[in-house]
Amino acid sequence: QVQLVESGGGSVQAGGSLRISCAARINAVRMAWFRQAPGKEREGVAGIWTRSGNTVYADSVKGRFTISQSNAKNTVYLQMNSLKPEDTGVYYCAASTRVGGASLLPGTYDYWGQGTQVTVSS
Repeated sequence: QVQLVESGGGSVQAGGSLRISCAARINAVRMAWFRQAPGKEREGVAGIWTRSGNTVYADSVKGRFTISQSNAKNTVYLQMNSLKPEDTGVYYCAASTRVGGASLLPGTYDYWGQGTQVTVSS
């Protein structure tokens, strides 16, 4: 059974914006977005502790990306502005029911989405 359903993504020119969404079918307390570019390891982009709304960002996206959640706290969004070609990759939603706060560590997540492609052209 699919626990995380992602939507959004696509192609955009550098400097543009995109928003991707992830709907959770579990009572997640921690959610995040990771991305993986071809030939590179998966890296954490933005995370949120759903109980408090506390967030954490990778240095490479600070000031450009914003993670947020729905009022029901079962959907998270990643608003991506001022996109750069190096932001290109498959973006994965991740979720956990374990306590511990916002995190960008893959090992702190138990559920993963199928991934959605984001392509930024120069």
